[in-house]
Amino acid sequence: MSTTTNPRKRAIRVEVGTDARSYVSDGQRVTLVPLTIKRRHNRKLLIPPTPETSAATAGGLDAPMIKTLGKAFYWKRLIDEGVYPTTADLARALKLEPGWAAEVLRLTLLAPDIVEAILDGRQPRHLNLHTLRGRQDLLPRDWGEQRRLLGFPSA
Repeated sequence: MSTTTNPRKRAIRVEVGTDARSYVSDGQRVTLVPLTIKRRHNRKLLIPPTPETSAATAGGLDAPMIKTLGKAFYWKRLIDEGVYPTTADLARALKLEPGWAAEVLRLTLLAPDIVEAILDGRQPRHLNLHTLRGRQDLLPRDWGEQRRLLGFPSA
């Protein structure tokens, strides 16, 4: 019997910047690195992300957060233009719970730089939709306090 180790069980360590996602699965550390694989002749080339695109490719873009922000500003425009006089009327017309509509509309009170960072995928990793909607604690209206609470640098 051979004493060589199984090549599939070799540990490969990949060192990358802060853009990689890393976690432990079944006692093994798994690191996801966003690479592009291109074929050149009969070889495969692994191309790492450029610094400009690394934020977007590292999972920084949060589609549910972006969609909810889009809904919030669209609904706000509908109310501002008088299509629906109140949040309750908007919720009734869209067949939504009034509380949910109010939670989503509160996102329009976020500081503009926070909204821009979320749309660009530059938000802190701990920031999620649950926190943004204010289910745990209501977000303050003061933009400086929002930045501090959500982990953004002060403007």
